[in-house]
Amino acid sequence: MALTSPQPGRKVIPLPTRRQVAGSTVLVAVATLASTMLGFMREVINAKYFGTSWEMDTFLAAAVIPTILFGVFNGALVNALVPVFSELVQRGEEERAWRVASSVINALVIVLGFGVVVGWLLAPLYVPFVAKGFPAPQMGVCVHMTRIMLPTIMCTSLAGVLSAILYSHHRFKAPAVQGIAINFATIGGVLLWHGHFGIFALVFGTAIGLALQLAVQIPPLLRAKPGYRLFIDLSDPAFKKIADLLGPIIIGSAAGQMALFFDRFFASQLSPGYISGMNYATKLVGFPQQIFAAAIATVIFPLLSRQFARKDNETLRETVLTGIRMVNFISVPAVVALIILARPIVATLFERGAFRSTATDLTAGLLPFAAVGLVALCANIVLTRCAFACCETRWPVAFAVGSVLLNVALSITWLPTLGARGLLLANSVSQTAQMVAMMFLVRHLVKGLRIRRVSFSMLRVVGAALVMGATLLWIQHISGPIAPSLFARIEYLVGQLAIGAFAFLAVAGALRAPEVDLTIRLLKDKLQGGLPSPAESNNAPIG
Repeated sequence: MALTSPQPGRKVIPLPTRRQVAGSTVLVAVATLASTMLGFMREVINAKYFGTSWEMDTFLAAAVIPTILFGVFNGALVNALVPVFSELVQRGEEERAWRVASSVINALVIVLGFGVVVGWLLAPLYVPFVAKGFPAPQMGVCVHMTRIMLPTIMCTSLAGVLSAILYSHHRFKAPAVQGIAINFATIGGVLLWHGHFGIFALVFGTAIGLALQLAVQIPPLLRAKPGYRLFIDLSDPAFKKIADLLGPIIIGSAAGQMALFFDRFFASQLSPGYISGMNYATKLVGFPQQIFAAAIATVIFPLLSRQFARKDNETLRETVLTGIRMVNFISVPAVVALIILARPIVATLFERGAFRSTATDLTAGLLPFAAVGLVALCANIVLTRCAFACCETRWPVAFAVGSVLLNVALSITWLPTLGARGLLLANSVSQTAQMVAMMFLVRHLVKGLRIRRVSFSMLRVVGAALVMGATLLWIQHISGPIAPSLFARIEYLVGQLAIGAFAFLAVAGALRAPEVDLTIRLLKDKLQGGLPSPAESNNAPIG
């Protein structure tokens, strides 16, 4: 339902062309790659200085609550605000869009300010639920860390509002810098203050980085000539629509973030080091998800919102199909590579300083169980964004809650026998179940998703990925042991990845997978300078 009738004479921002959307996706991937590489550098430095010590376990436990709140409010605000802002901007109601944005910002400052104070006071009561097995002295440190990071939820939430405004105007560069900012601040904090503050250098660096997520978006917002006002208008239908969308999305986002809570809760009952090992494994799985899947979903989200507002179902359907096929084309071979090259990847990236070979064995043993859920994880990002763009929030929330319940049930079942591997496998299975449910929902929303077309595309990609996997296994068989030096590890891993990528693309091309031609065209056009240069990325994780 439209918020208002179209107003003649008002300037309407035109929809980007299909070529512009594709170009934005490429540049988003490049920007996100830089942020993700800095994220890995952050993990390498953390491993070097803190390893799998009790201090690192304490930080990861303390980061659970801020991370959950970050994921709930930041992501929920973007998903709820973009459809409404996009419709207002598309209809030429720029001034009204800024009035609504002002109301949202001011309301958030009041509500979250109160919540931060309450959360700070009650930290000794809820933090022990996260880290059940910590002794009293360690629990006190965990509470102190949580209190330091908790106020940053205001910055990250407001950053979500600014991101939604920029997305609605097809300005993608500033949000891409968010991940770079937090990683630079975290790395700098550890390197500069480790000798004086120990593990709290990581806490301070993380808090500063989260505050920078808001700061880096202010300059481009000012260039957009904002009409911010110090008032709250609860009567505007657009504000009411945002509130209606925001409630279910927050519940759904909270359900998704609760998986992290249960992972840390169950893992705290295992031997020391498993929390860190699971963290490193999930970060590795997040590498292709952050670079490609989130980039694709972020770029097409405002476009989906506007196509839905225009009732352009045919174009909407094609956009969703393109997004799904592109993430499958990336995620399927990534799963194969993460499983077969688990140990070389972990050893090359992390095995130095306090991260010894035993930690490599632990993390590499966990990585395949986390990797099998990557396809579903990437697909869910696109499918959920599509549902939110169509202003459908209740069913995605129900599916997210069901996924968490399934995750908890499977975790309890598999924890005694599989340990941490069972926890990661439970995540993967629950993500897959959620993906299947979301596919049927999106098919209903866009009046037919052409599942057969997606299936044929998926078969080609899986076939090419299997050939790639066989090639990697054969190379491992004939190459023998790897020298322990870092250069030798890098040389081996880069060579394996290059050969695997060549094998995958060659077979996919022979099978006439259309995604190959699309990728080549995008890269060729970008090298020729034929595309615009908006860039954006998803927000970097806290811990």
